Amino acid sequence: MQEVPGARKAAFCRLEHVVPWALRGAHWTPGEIVEPQGVADSIRACAQCGAELGEVRLLLVRHRGEHRIPDGFCSVDHLADWAKAGGRWR
Repeated sequence: MQEVPGARKAAFCRLEHVVPWALRGAHWTPGEIVEPQGVADSIRACAQCGAELGEVRLLLVRHRGEHRIPDGFCSVDHLADWAKAGGRWR
């Protein structure tokens, strides 16, 4: 996951690890996610509330083999709520 446009990231091996991370205060490490160019170009709205994303947004990219599945969020709280509800499989 990356906070755009900042160069901060956090990595999770499972979606359910997002919730305790958010509850503990969303700790970040310096750096950027290295993904194929354009993987997040289609992300325009928060996956939780549907609000248009501004310049600062959270980008979650899940890996499924060679495929990349991006979702965007307007806040850590919305990311955590989305993950608690089951993500795309709610």
